[in-house]
Amino acid sequence: MADGEAATGAYREFKALVEAADRKFARARDLPLYGGGDHHSRKAFKAYTRLWRLQQERRRDLVAAGLRRWEIGEVASRIGQLYYARYLRTAEPRSLVGAYVFYEAIYSRGYFAAPAPAHASGSGSGSAGVGKHQGLLIRYKELRFIARFLVVAMLMRRAEAVDHLAGRLRSLVQESKSAYPKTNFKEWKQVLQELERFLKADGAYKGSRSLRYDNLFDSYASNLASIARFHSKRVLKLKEAVLTSYRRNEVKFTELTLDTFRMLQCLEWEPTGSYQIAVKELTENGTMSDQSGPSGLIDIHLSTEISDGNLPSNPQKAIIYHPTVSHLIAVLATICEELSQDSILLIYISASGFPDQNAFQKYASSSSSNARSASAFSTDKPNSHTGSDSHLWLGPRGNGGPNNLYPEDLIPFTRYPLFLVIDSENSHAFKAGHT
Repeated sequence: MADGEAATGAYREFKALVEAADRKFARARDLPLYGGGDHHSRKAFKAYTRLWRLQQERRRDLVAAGLRRWEIGEVASRIGQLYYARYLRTAEPRSLVGAYVFYEAIYSRGYFAAPAPAHASGSGSGSAGVGKHQGLLIRYKELRFIARFLVVAMLMRRAEAVDHLAGRLRSLVQESKSAYPKTNFKEWKQVLQELERFLKADGAYKGSRSLRYDNLFDSYASNLASIARFHSKRVLKLKEAVLTSYRRNEVKFTELTLDTFRMLQCLEWEPTGSYQIAVKELTENGTMSDQSGPSGLIDIHLSTEISDGNLPSNPQKAIIYHPTVSHLIAVLATICEELSQDSILLIYISASGFPDQNAFQKYASSSSSNARSASAFSTDKPNSHTGSDSHLWLGPRGNGGPNNLYPEDLIPFTRYPLFLVIDSENSHAFKAGHT
């Protein structure tokens, strides 16, 4: 009797902590990953740390009271999401490792693996219908979890894990269609198509050198002299970066486009050998578990002590998916407010200069056919480009000034040390002194 009361009390405490942690998680999730707000993330981490310790210490009572594996998986998934959000906010590789550790442990233990849905029959049709509905909800949780795990694995360049997870996502979508024939999984079919395009495009770099800087090949110390040559009184450091792209039918997975995915890696240092060994040990520790029940043997502090003092810190990056012009300018203004005097802001924009693909093809065709005649009458006037090719297009189909990003829109941000990268056929419009 006493054991039953203890189990009930533990489960009641667990559910109360889950509700409190979920509220803090929602606040942290809704905030942009730039311009402060990290205190909400810390509060959410603290809440889930307390929740995780409770299920570790009183796991036997919780299981006896009816704790299910997917509930533990949900808590671990939220912790992984917080680690990934911290990585996006701070650019710390150890936070990305933390997300991978939790996601790998969730996957290897099958926390979201749900039994086949029960078929309604006789007097039990009501309970069977409830069970089938809950099974569908758990299946959606598993699909979303694998998609998140895939993004983290791709960022860590774990090719084998990415191939395995991609195969698992395909089979899971097929299983879901068979198990729940009345449910439309059209959006997940689209996710699979995006994944196939993304992996095919990114696969060309398999086996090649990482896009991240490597201290074995890219000496950080030798670069300091070239920077000091331009600034005799101070050394500027790249501290902030804004990465965004807006193209029709661009290669992407979830809200991570191929352009920003590659650029993100180009702005980071490759971990050293000792760091990579630590990552391997963490992954192995994360997979050691008791498979008989909802295990809580993942240590939430595993990745917090990993650091590499030999490498400079990575710049913080704000990744914006399909922003409007006004949104992009607002983000830049917010980041510049907190930019220190010795910091460089990098802005990377990948976008077309035309509202639709047909207009671009017409432009490319006319440019090619008139190349010879244009060269015969070429001039060196900086303002020779006008109208249609003097801006970038950030918006859906249609025409209108609010969707046009002009070079003049970025002039206020040149008060700070600025490094501008424009990936577009209209990039010439943004050359210094061109307009």
